[in-house]
Amino acid sequence: MENMEGLTVTDCERCPALCESRSRIVNGDGPEDAALLFVGEAPGAQEDAEGKPFVGRSGDVLHEALRERGLARSDVRITNCVRCRPPDNRDPHKEELTNCRGYLETELARVDPDLVVTLGKVPTEHLLERSVAVTKEAGSVHDVRLGETTHRLLVCVHPAATLYDRSQRATFDDALDEAVALVGEGAGDQSRLGDY
Repeated sequence: MENMEGLTVTDCERCPALCESRSRIVNGDGPEDAALLFVGEAPGAQEDAEGKPFVGRSGDVLHEALRERGLARSDVRITNCVRCRPPDNRDPHKEELTNCRGYLETELARVDPDLVVTLGKVPTEHLLERSVAVTKEAGSVHDVRLGETTHRLLVCVHPAATLYDRSQRATFDDALDEAVALVGEGAGDQSRLGDY
């Protein structure tokens, strides 16, 4: 892709509203050979300011949950469907998701994780290309063709859901337990998951 060097999108002006609202492009973060790759929807204000995905309150929830499972943030890769902050933190529009999809597919193909975990409704519906009741489907695993490659995908509630509704924490934790178990079983190379 003309605007992508390695796993980094260096310049993109496909979405005028996002170009106007962003201060920078927020690329994926983490090992380029990660066994476990998380996909969120789009950067928020703090991510836009720092240039890294999931560094706000939702990131804190995710990082704590990873630590509880013997993992560090540096053991996994975290990215978003859309790499630029939408105005007022709104959900990305369908056209914006479509405009950025090639970047995400390229990243997934190059990292080639053992498991992709979608965090919340937007990335889950975008990658499965159907309507999803995330709370009901959390922990479910699907084989999905993305670009030229097929990936194993696990549905998970968004970490932010646990901040607004504590009852979601068990659903979130169960899905993460399943993700770590699946990667542990299928990875073969345990070093890809740090000290877990």
